[in-house]
Amino acid sequence: MSELVFLVITVSDTCAENAAHDRSGPALKEKLLELFPACRVENVICPDEHEKIENILTSGCDNSAYHAIFTTGGTGFAPRDVTPEATRKVIEKEAPQLAQAMLISSLAVTPMASLSRAVCGVRKSTLIVNLPGSPKAVKECLDAISRVLPHAISLLGNDSKTVARDHKEIQKGRCDCSKNDLPGGKVSERASKYPMVELQDALEAVFRVAGSYRKSCSWIKSPVNLPPFRASIKDGYAVKSSGGGGKKRVLGSVSAGNPTVNVDFPIDACFKINTGAPLPHYADAVVQVEDTKLLEMDGNQEVLIEILTIPEKNTDIRQIGSDIAKGDVLFSTTPPLCAGKLALAASIGTALPQETPITIAIVSTGDEIVQTGEELKDGQIYDSNTPMLKKLLEDFGFQVNCTEIARDTFDGLKETLERMFEQNSFVICSGGVSMGDRDFVKSVLKEMQMDILFGRVNMKPGKPLTFACKESEGKMFFGLPGNPVSTFVTFHLLVLPALRFVSNHSEAKCRLPVIKVKIAQNIELDPRPEYMRATIKSINGELWASVTGNQISSNLRSLIDADVLLHIPMTTAARTSIAKGTVVNATILKHDFISEFI
Repeated sequence: MSELVFLVITVSDTCAENAAHDRSGPALKEKLLELFPACRVENVICPDEHEKIENILTSGCDNSAYHAIFTTGGTGFAPRDVTPEATRKVIEKEAPQLAQAMLISSLAVTPMASLSRAVCGVRKSTLIVNLPGSPKAVKECLDAISRVLPHAISLLGNDSKTVARDHKEIQKGRCDCSKNDLPGGKVSERASKYPMVELQDALEAVFRVAGSYRKSCSWIKSPVNLPPFRASIKDGYAVKSSGGGGKKRVLGSVSAGNPTVNVDFPIDACFKINTGAPLPHYADAVVQVEDTKLLEMDGNQEVLIEILTIPEKNTDIRQIGSDIAKGDVLFSTTPPLCAGKLALAASIGTALPQETPITIAIVSTGDEIVQTGEELKDGQIYDSNTPMLKKLLEDFGFQVNCTEIARDTFDGLKETLERMFEQNSFVICSGGVSMGDRDFVKSVLKEMQMDILFGRVNMKPGKPLTFACKESEGKMFFGLPGNPVSTFVTFHLLVLPALRFVSNHSEAKCRLPVIKVKIAQNIELDPRPEYMRATIKSINGELWASVTGNQISSNLRSLIDADVLLHIPMTTAARTSIAKGTVVNATILKHDFISEFI
C-alpha cells in the first residue's frame, strides 16, 4: 500500500474565526499519527455551513487525494450542527456499523454519547467518518474503530494481498477455545465473553478503583536542628574575622565530636579545626588550610601560623539548622524507603516504620506447581512466579504477607482466595485466568461477588490479565497469566503502578520511567502491541536496544539481561514490520539500565 493520506476537517464556526481555538483537530491528527506512524495528515477548518462541508468532502473524495476523511464537530443537536446532513449528501455507500461501534464504545463512558448523530460511509475509494467535537471523545471514538480501519482502507484500495492476509488472520482467530464461568467448567462458549481492552484503559480503570483505596501515609518531621551546632565546612582555622589576616597564635585544636569551646580569645589567636567540628563560641569564620602558612611548631603542635587572606564573617560555617530546622517536614513514609530516606531519618535520630501500609498475598495456581526444594515428580515444575513476584515487590519497597500454591479445582481455589483475602487487602495471583477448562479464577471471583473490571488486555505477552475488586471491603485482585514472562511484564506495567497509586504516590510517579531508544534489528509486528525484553547499549551517545533472544512468554532467560521493555506497536495494513534504527518507547526496568557504553 502507498503512503496513507488522511484529511481532518474541523467543523466549527468558532475555530473558523480563530484557528487557535481548535483542540479536536490537532488531537485527531495526533491520534492518527499514533495509529499510522508513516501516514500523512492534512487538516482544514470549516464553518458549520452545509454547502462548504459538502464541497470539501466531495473534492477530497473525487480527486482520490485521501484514503479517509475524518470530520470533528457538528454532530450534535444545535441548530448549526449539520455535519451528518452534509455527509449523507456526499456518500455513495453507508457504513452504519462503524458509527454503531463508536456509539457503543462512547456509551460505556457517558450517556451523553446517545446525542451524537455521526454518519460514516464511502464515496468512490475514500472512507468518511464523522467524529464528535471534543478532543477526548475524538480519541475514544477513533480507538473504537482503529482495529478495523486498516482493513477497511485495504478493501477500498483493492489491496488484495493485504486483504487476503487479514482474512487469514481472522480465520485463525476462530480456533480459540473457551468455557463458560460455571464452577464445574462445563464447555459451552468458544470465545471469551470479556472484551479486549487497551493497556492504558486497563490502567485507568485500576486507578479509578484504587482512588478510594489510597492509604494515608505518615510524614517525618525533624525533632532536632541539623547541624545542632555551628560546624566547620573545611579543615582550617577558626578565627575572629575582625582580626583580619596576618600572624595568629594557635591556642589548640577542635575535632569532630569535641564539645564546643566556650573560652573567649584575642583577635590575634585562632583554633585549628577539622571538617564537621563545632566552631568555638567566639569564632565567626573559618580559614581553609590552603590559605595559611605554618610558621612555628612545638613538637607535634602548631604554635604560629599566618593567615594569607582577609577572613569574612560566616565563611565556611554551617549554621545551626541550616540543613534541617527543628520541625521541618522532611518526607513521607510512602514506599519504597530508599537509602536517602533511611540516611536522613538516621541523621535526625528517627526510626522509620518497618511495615508498608498495604497487605499483599501471592498465589500461584496449578496442579503441576511445586515449591523449590520439594521432590519433582513426573509432569510437575517448580514454582518460579512466587519467588519472582516476592523479590520484585521487595525491590520496590513492598512486603509480602503470605504466599500459597492453589490447586486447579474450583473449590480449592475459592477456599485459598477467601483465606488470602481474610488476611490481606491485595492478592496477586498467577495462572488460572486464561481459556483452559481448569482455569477457574474468573468463575471463583464471580462466586465471591467480586466485580471483574476486565478479563483481557490487548497486549503481548499478558492478554488474559484480569483485575477485580470488592470496593465495599477494600479488596483488590490482580490475575496475571501463568507464564513467567507474562507475569513479569504485567507486574511492571499494571500491578506496580496500581500498588504505588494506593500507597499515595502521585499518578505521574506510579509508572516506571519511559525513554526513547533505537532498535538494533528489524522486528516483525504482531496483531497485538508487544512488550519485548531488550538490553541497552549507548553507542556514541545514542541508546540502542537489542532484543534478548526468543520472546516466547515461557522463556525466563529473556529476563536475565533485560534492561527495558520495548513498546512495539501492533501490525497495521500500512506497516507489518519496523526497521533497524526505528525509535520506540521503552520502559526502564533497572536503575543501571545501560549494559554497555561504546
